[in-house]
Amino acid sequence: MADLQRFSYFARYIAERFPKGRVYDVAGGKGMLNVELSKLGFQVTTFDMRHKHLDVPYAQRVFTLAEPCEAELVVGMHPDGATRLIVEYAAQHRIPFAIVPCCSDNSMSYKQWMRHIQELAVSLGFPSVAEGELPMRGRARVLQGQ
Repeated sequence: MADLQRFSYFARYIAERFPKGRVYDVAGGKGMLNVELSKLGFQVTTFDMRHKHLDVPYAQRVFTLAEPCEAELVVGMHPDGATRLIVEYAAQHRIPFAIVPCCSDNSMSYKQWMRHIQELAVSLGFPSVAEGELPMRGRARVLQGQ
């Protein structure tokens, strides 16, 4: 079972590294990260297909590269199949990203998947991709591109 504080940990990580502003939370489930980031002064819109979600700014649709960009940062906490999309969207709109990858979308091992996402970000124009760690159980490595 994943750490129940994971959203709070990731929100604090983001707040320590990025200026407050508009954030897209992609594949954000019911909106827990949205709640935590909003407490810290960010303006967040969560994208997911869930019918039941928290009372937060929520776009109940699939996030795509065609989504108009009204954010200064795009994030994902265990976004599964949207991990690569987050990096591609951030590169397309020249905004930073922060993700906590979990499952790969192509059967790679976790270590290979992390390396693949880092290489993808660099190939799309991010000069470097930093890596961090959240103080939690489970998949806790953060990748961020600026």
